[in-house]
Amino acid sequence: MKPSILQVLPALNMGGVERGTLEIGRALVAAGYQSTVMSNGGPMVTQLVAEGSEHITLPVHRKSLISLKLVRPLRALLTNYDLVHVRSRLPAWLIYLAWKKMPAQARPRLITTVHGRYSVNRYSAVMTKGEQVIAISENVRDYIVENYPHVPAERIQLIHRGVDPTAFPRGYQPTTEWLTEWRQQHPQLIGRKLLALPGRISRWKGHESFLRLIDGLKQDAQVHGLVIGGAEKKQQRFLQQLFEHCAQLGIQDRVTFLGQRQDMREIMSQCNIIYNLSTQPEPFGRTMIEALSLGKRVVAWDYGGAAESVGELFPQGLVANANEAELITRTEHLLADDSDQPLTNTFVLERMQQQTLKVYERLLASKH
Repeated sequence: MKPSILQVLPALNMGGVERGTLEIGRALVAAGYQSTVMSNGGPMVTQLVAEGSEHITLPVHRKSLISLKLVRPLRALLTNYDLVHVRSRLPAWLIYLAWKKMPAQARPRLITTVHGRYSVNRYSAVMTKGEQVIAISENVRDYIVENYPHVPAERIQLIHRGVDPTAFPRGYQPTTEWLTEWRQQHPQLIGRKLLALPGRISRWKGHESFLRLIDGLKQDAQVHGLVIGGAEKKQQRFLQQLFEHCAQLGIQDRVTFLGQRQDMREIMSQCNIIYNLSTQPEPFGRTMIEALSLGKRVVAWDYGGAAESVGELFPQGLVANANEAELITRTEHLLADDSDQPLTNTFVLERMQQQTLKVYERLLASKH
């Protein structure tokens, strides 16, 4: 019988970590493994179960001392699995505390994935306790090496996130129905050069730089900015400030705020350029890869995950960090000349899935 694998994360809400968990679950099921995910639940559980994995609901998300009561039952539960893969700090602590007190021969193998550049402290250090530690980008691998020098290089595995090229095919065009509805809802966008900043409304996502870019392109009457992403309750005030900023710059008719959308692929297919202008380096930046997979040009600050993905597939889109004058110049050049196009996407989902399963197989084959 194929080994049983347990993935653990706080909850199955929408997000990159959650999508990655489902993608690995799908690959495990296809390869004949027993796939289980433990979390506090969420809207993605339905899809997870429909795709053949099991789900265990436990409050492994709760930042409270009460959560320590889970350690003993978790220890008993871990005996049912050959390998456990943790993807977030709080669940990682609960699993690690349960795991390290088990007899060595009874323990499942332990893998951690570092999904971002966490604050450097003892709490975050748990993400380096795996027998194998997966880094989702070179940027994240460098963060581990710099801040946790005790982790041997051979324990760190670099596995870039990936996008399914069949879900984001190059040259994709939406259905006639979608296009008709899009034009009816947003007649102001017809015939415009659309520049888009996808990402939730948050102070670090670079919205102010994007609005100043649109302002800097005022002489081109065809340019229109799209802000794609919702604002949580605590970001409503910032969203209001962005509206006010548009009014101050006199660009309120040249920027459309679309809010949270489920049709990102369709919207991006209609855009001339997609942007990533985060004020902090993105660990990876999945949306950039989705856009590049569609064959769309991406412009981003030259650091973090963007330096890797955009640097490999469309280096013409990299701009020196926070250099807004260069951002305007680069955009003008790309709008005037569309001969520069992204290379075929190499950050492919299947590669990420196969590399992850290989790490599982190697660890399961080795002795404790």
